[in-house]
Amino acid sequence: MVQSGDVLSNADLQHHFKVGNMGGMRRSLSNNALVIVSDHTKSLYDDRWTDDVLHYTGMGKSGPQKLESQNRTLLESGVSGVTVHLFEVFQAGRYIYAGQVELAAKPYQEQQFGENGQIRTVWMFPLRLKTGGIRPIPEATDIRRIEQLREKALSGLSQEVLKARAAAAKAEPSKRSSTTEQFIRNPYVTSYVKKAANGICDLCRHSAPFSKNGEPYFHCHHVLWLSRSGPDIIQNAVALCPNCHARMHELDRRDDIQALVKRIRVRDPDLPHFDVFIMA
Repeated sequence: MVQSGDVLSNADLQHHFKVGNMGGMRRSLSNNALVIVSDHTKSLYDDRWTDDVLHYTGMGKSGPQKLESQNRTLLESGVSGVTVHLFEVFQAGRYIYAGQVELAAKPYQEQQFGENGQIRTVWMFPLRLKTGGIRPIPEATDIRRIEQLREKALSGLSQEVLKARAAAAKAEPSKRSSTTEQFIRNPYVTSYVKKAANGICDLCRHSAPFSKNGEPYFHCHHVLWLSRSGPDIIQNAVALCPNCHARMHELDRRDDIQALVKRIRVRDPDLPHFDVFIMA
């Protein structure tokens, strides 16, 4: 019997729950069950935990999602008797069983980008673990690896597209527990500021110290730190060389902050200004 916290292969998941081998929502008619998989290694769906509730994106990769097929199964699970099982994936091929879940509130709609790059309406399902469930806790290195995978997936997009997508994203970063609590940064914001830097550090104005996989190596830095309730938006983010990034976190100098604010305003004059001094 599978217990919360167990790590399964995809083949084991299929065997134990009598489901298919693909998809984020897998129906088992023989077990009257629905298995949902939140795979953070390959999806740009905005699945996120808020306190003890997972806001899970429904099925449908492009175009507006509809309350049909497995989305309807999940919607009606509270009255139909279908049991819903949650897995999370932080490393490819390792499915961590969280346990049974149930709807914590009514599903709602929001805007996300589809596989075809177009903005569309999706259904979000607020899910809460039932008694005995255990929320998977990834390693901090897993979260960093996932961020890198998402940035790599976006590397082929133009600076203009990245800017548009980043501007449309939520300002409040997602959080989840790991070996230490981690902010899950918006990959569009991170990718945009690095591309917009054009190989030059936004603080020292020198070239990147080296390249990695053909790309200038920079860190994305939030001028008003996320840990200080700074928003995860373009107007609060810059691309820094590792040395300047360490300088900002070690010295936290006001003149450096002012220089970065000016740099952001030059880089993106079309966006509303974000005044870190009022917000701080």
